[in-house]
Amino acid sequence: MARGGLRPARRATAFAAKEIVDVRHGRFERMLSALTAVGALVTTVEIYFEHDKASFGRRWMWAPIVVGPIGAAAATAGWASHRMAKTVLPMASALIVANGLQGTLLHAQGISEKPGGWKNFRYNMEMGPPLLAPLLVTLVGGMGLLAAVLRRER
Repeated sequence: MARGGLRPARRATAFAAKEIVDVRHGRFERMLSALTAVGALVTTVEIYFEHDKASFGRRWMWAPIVVGPIGAAAATAGWASHRMAKTVLPMASALIVANGLQGTLLHAQGISEKPGGWKNFRYNMEMGPPLLAPLLVTLVGGMGLLAAVLRRER
């Protein structure tokens, strides 16, 4: 039984070692670029539906809908081309990060404008704009920035 219990740990260790080798040899840049592209598209669709539910009540609600496809296109270009991964991808990813941080501030402002504001925190967190959701967008941008600094396999 003890031997069987070690197998998952050994598999996890072997997987981690393989990923470290992949990063050292440049095989992770393309995969992270592709994950950034997929993440940007998925979050854009989700944001669209959530902001549509709020009837796009503010103009800034359109910003992540515009920035997401730009990030996805840049990440796809970064997957296909080393030059794009080092030029276009970091610019688009920085834009996504900035938009995510801005969204966090705007969502905090939206919570404060709800009846009771921050004094009614729990209710307004559940019924108002999700305070932490824009940080997921920031995470996608961070993945793109990380992909841009990793080296590429030759």
